[in-house]
Amino acid sequence: MSYETAVASMYALGHELAQTPSHKFDLAHMRVLLEALEHPERKFPSVLIAGTNGKGSTAATLAAILQASDLKTALYTSPHLIRINERIKINRQEISDDDFAALHGTADQVASGLVERKLLPWHPSFFEMMTAIAFLHFAGHKAEIAVLEVGMGGRLDATNVVEPLVSVITDISLDHQKFLGNTVAEIAREKAGIIRPGGVVVTLPQQPEANDVIGNTILEMDAIGVNAVPYVPPVSPGSAQYLALSIQKSKYPLEVMGKQILVESPLVGRHQLRNVALAVAAASELAKKGFNTITAESIERGIRETRWPGRFQVLPPGAGWPEIVLDVAHNPAGAWALRSALSERYEGRPLFFVFGAMRDKAISEMAEILFPLAEIVIATQPENPRAATVEEVRLAAQRMSVEIEAAADVGAALDRARAMAGRGGLMVITGSIYLVGEAMRLLPG
Repeated sequence: MSYETAVASMYALGHELAQTPSHKFDLAHMRVLLEALEHPERKFPSVLIAGTNGKGSTAATLAAILQASDLKTALYTSPHLIRINERIKINRQEISDDDFAALHGTADQVASGLVERKLLPWHPSFFEMMTAIAFLHFAGHKAEIAVLEVGMGGRLDATNVVEPLVSVITDISLDHQKFLGNTVAEIAREKAGIIRPGGVVVTLPQQPEANDVIGNTILEMDAIGVNAVPYVPPVSPGSAQYLALSIQKSKYPLEVMGKQILVESPLVGRHQLRNVALAVAAASELAKKGFNTITAESIERGIRETRWPGRFQVLPPGAGWPEIVLDVAHNPAGAWALRSALSERYEGRPLFFVFGAMRDKAISEMAEILFPLAEIVIATQPENPRAATVEEVRLAAQRMSVEIEAAADVGAALDRARAMAGRGGLMVITGSIYLVGEAMRLLPG
């Protein structure tokens, strides 16, 4: 099977969220598939990261730290920006096309056999197949440790079949209510499903409803709760130093493992300070579990070498384009983080938004948060079956006084924003990871 055929076969399974909850959420089926594949998930130690916002940034930072610690480090994230291969990496190298095709063929053949023998009621979903391919790749390449980002929720997510050395829970807010529940407490219960009896869980204080659920789950599981607060910058919110941290890349001294390091993260925004703290705390816990190559120096180097595209990624002006910010602010919490970073870094600059979102997202709330910053919003529809139409975006933002202009596709939206921004304006491309990924394919460089 060719790589193109394998990818087409994956997408033929349907989008990973375009399923009923009962279809997606069944770990028993995932365990049947992995047993038939000889349990690749048991052939490497892992860290499992759940949360609403920041889990990808935390995973990328932790993986960079572990790689800087001379560990062969696997990273599994979702969704992807441009190519499906981005989701599966070892030491920053994406799975090759040939490897993806071969492992897809293996997993698909096994899955089809299980369905034929009625050991599975239906073919595994897109995300279940992706997860199985990732586990096969990591096992086959003898990864020394894997950092796994939960796809959605936690308790019944396909990644939750592993037995993590450390569980990490990032910030929790409302998102995917159709699948996870309508309150922060209900969603937190799903995220807390990655906590293991007697296991280690790293988190930070957050909304009271989430704190209560996580705290009670830790007690019920007799788990060890690790608060990452000591790794948050030792400066007061609202101070000039704290503001400076969020405007440029985060740079501050921090005591880690008995030594002072200089944290210098390329990830911009106050919210990233929390994500870096979670990654540092998780790395410190792994060091206690026998990963002796993790040191204060490797933590410092790994943070500095973190790469996570599409998260307040700034493209400098050039080749006829103005300065551009790409950010996957796909829910209200993400929108607030983007608004804060834009207000601090680009106060006084005219902002021209290119916006597109999935129809199952809180588009009205996102619009209320972001659109007041804009001179004009150019609404468009990414190439995704879940994408909201331009008219749906307009309807959701009908209470906003900002002008909303329609663009037939992402390319047209980019051209229009470029023309309007000129040399002095800033283009902001946001609303969905699919929009950002499509824009990245079209933008120069």
